Amino acid sequence: MSLVVVGSIALDTVITPKGRRDNAVGGSATFFSLAAVHFSPVSIVGIVGRDFPQRAIDEFKKRNINLEGLEIKEGKTFRWGGEYKKNLKNRDTLFTELNVFKTFSPVLPDSYKNTEVLFLANIHPELQIQVLDQMVNKPLVGLDSMNLWIDVSRDKLLEAMSRVDIIIINDEEIIQLTKETYLADGVKFIQNLGPKTVIAKKGKYGAELFHHDEHAMYPICPEDQLVDPTGAGDTFAGGFMGYLASKNPKDLKFSDYQEAMIYGTVMASFLVESFSTDKLETLDKDQINKRLGEFCKLIS
Repeated sequence: MSLVVVGSIALDTVITPKGRRDNAVGGSATFFSLAAVHFSPVSIVGIVGRDFPQRAIDEFKKRNINLEGLEIKEGKTFRWGGEYKKNLKNRDTLFTELNVFKTFSPVLPDSYKNTEVLFLANIHPELQIQVLDQMVNKPLVGLDSMNLWIDVSRDKLLEAMSRVDIIIINDEEIIQLTKETYLADGVKFIQNLGPKTVIAKKGKYGAELFHHDEHAMYPICPEDQLVDPTGAGDTFAGGFMGYLASKNPKDLKFSDYQEAMIYGTVMASFLVESFSTDKLETLDKDQINKRLGEFCKLIS
């Protein structure tokens, strides 16, 4: 099935205890696409400046990622810088330069408007609604968000959430958004809005899947070495949504969502072993299947 992602494409400066990378290719749509394309054809909607490296565009094309919805605009690409603490969990934002992303107004090519699966990556909820308004059919829709949009645009975020099927956010953000004390109550709050599938990401403690009244927990997949966690959540979402897109979205069962959680976890485990998209760019099916087997043994 076809899969469209709308999100950011960026150049990151990342500092971790394992080193530093300047002008690394990043952004939610980038990480998502390079993970999801292992399972389903992917089409991107995003914006970059003239400084975005041709090498990265060539990598998208090599992976057969559809770039019809990629806008290349005069100016600089969205840039972000961050420095991680020793535990690689906490980080300080060094700078955020929106550049051409400041005026991003997603416009879907006609060929995208009938997609069966849509993922709204972490962008302003007004832009997520703008994308939903352009759809011709009713796809299976996943949505990601963050604490910033909860703080500055909670009502619009709730409106966007009410129109989708799957929510993927951190457990702390669920509590912040819903103003509930307990995670389970926060999930019920979200499900009552409309989406019946909620994934609560819990960092080093893995993730929880809530699907209607069914529930499952998953640990993180052990990595050979943790180098850079930037984009891990987006990569998880790519593996998760990409796997669902390989099925018939109209006939998904709880077991399909469970398997999607495993694939998302496995894809994220590869991402964090290198800076930027290095590992995703060299990944193949054999490597994925090998780690999938190892992870399934772990959780069994």
